[in-house]
Amino acid sequence: MRAPALYTAAGSLLLTTLAAAPAGGAEAVPGLAELRGTAVAAARAKADGIDFGSCSKEQDMPGSLQCGTVSVPLDYAYPKGKQIRLTVSRVRATHKDPHNSKRLVPRQGALVFNPGGPGASGMYFPLIGQMPEWKRLAAAYDLVGYAPRGVGRSAPLSCQDPKHFFKGPSQAPTHPSESYKRERVAQAKAYARGCAKRSGSALKHYHSLNNARDLDVLRAALGEEKLTFMGASYGTYYGALYATLFPSRVRRMVFDAAVNPDPEQIWYRNNLDQSAAFEGRWADLREWIAKHHKVYGLGRTSAQVLRSYEKAMARLAAEPAGGKVGPGQLQGSFLQAGYYDDYWPHRARALSAYLKGDPQPLIEIAAPVTEAAAEAENGRAVYTAVECNDAAWPTEWSVWDRDNTRLARVAPFETWDNVWMNLPCAFWPAPRQQPLDVRTGPGELPPTLILAAERDAAAPYEGALELHQRLWGSVLVTERDAGTHGIAGGPNPCVNAHVDAYLLEGRLPVRRATCAPHPEPRPDKS
Repeated sequence: MRAPALYTAAGSLLLTTLAAAPAGGAEAVPGLAELRGTAVAAARAKADGIDFGSCSKEQDMPGSLQCGTVSVPLDYAYPKGKQIRLTVSRVRATHKDPHNSKRLVPRQGALVFNPGGPGASGMYFPLIGQMPEWKRLAAAYDLVGYAPRGVGRSAPLSCQDPKHFFKGPSQAPTHPSESYKRERVAQAKAYARGCAKRSGSALKHYHSLNNARDLDVLRAALGEEKLTFMGASYGTYYGALYATLFPSRVRRMVFDAAVNPDPEQIWYRNNLDQSAAFEGRWADLREWIAKHHKVYGLGRTSAQVLRSYEKAMARLAAEPAGGKVGPGQLQGSFLQAGYYDDYWPHRARALSAYLKGDPQPLIEIAAPVTEAAAEAENGRAVYTAVECNDAAWPTEWSVWDRDNTRLARVAPFETWDNVWMNLPCAFWPAPRQQPLDVRTGPGELPPTLILAAERDAAAPYEGALELHQRLWGSVLVTERDAGTHGIAGGPNPCVNAHVDAYLLEGRLPVRRATCAPHPEPRPDKS
């Protein structure tokens, strides 16, 4: 049963009025104190602005990129209490029409981007304006990225010593033994305890609702009356929360690779659906490799390619490549290829070389990069905190074991890896949020654009359909027979034309539109 909507646009308007009411009794209305706190923080941010300057040497930001910070409350119920600082990056609009050097393009405001995660940073996003597919947008918009709360320098979270984060080589059994399961349960409990120990009482404030509130404070600090936003993957979820909480403050929003916002899906069921979808994407990859058997020699059929992969898994279990790459690292590298098909040639070549006696290409793409351990540990900590805090999770291991044992019979590729990633949520020490029922009615929200690849495994297509139903006036653009996770500004000119038309002119297609798939990657013959 879906949770009741806390706010509609009309309700949001009413609550904005109530935000000036005395504090007494605010706790009786769920979310009212936080709504008031957001208004207080946004007003303060609007007055203060962001003092953009050179980026630090450690961030190593080139060219015209500027950096600054914005303060947000740790707890929006107490907006004058402890503040945390979020790092922000910006490249100003170029005003240069890439197709007509004599034409000056008027500025349309700031385009804020979030790449997803949870736990990913958007600090480098503004540099994307140098790419041909983004130059028209970069001419009209200040491109703005930021590190959400917990990420990077933005009040960073940590759950374990980064020195112990990368554990390689590791195993990746698709049918784990009972003893292996007990070991992973113990690790999940220890990880959850580590999150609580390292973050203390602040841990409970790292969740998607606060990410949406932070976004409104950032909007105000940028001097924008209304928000123009593009979110990818998880960024679509808290973008949708923003659209539900603050619909009157939306100018334009792009949801790229939309996750399913149904409260009943957040997040346990979404992860089950993701594991099921990755099996299909893994099959797509094997079929592509089989099509190019003359190049890679891994099999003429999908089944033969699978046998080659399993042969490599068994060999790595007995003797890790370079002492660093075991079955877990091989599985991780091929899981990345499930997100982005431009990885396919490199993965196929590395697997082929390994089975022919040359492990170096596999080591190069799959071995843990110890220099990135601190960043990776931080990203994992934020991912875990946000997903665990966002909603209730099964607290009995027997439920996880039952559901995933059943799923692994038909979808073994990612199922158990996904379990181990999320299992700390079963033992989470912080209180959980009630997921917001994302939903807007006629006239409450300006038209928005949803982008989805039909075979996206990380954000299964059903999520885009669900979001499309829930946001009145939204338009869904589907890339058929494709599975890249995030398609804006990519190799499909049809998709990019829809994005440009919307963000530059406010023009949208009919309620649904489709694009043919982008070309398959070419085999790597090197």
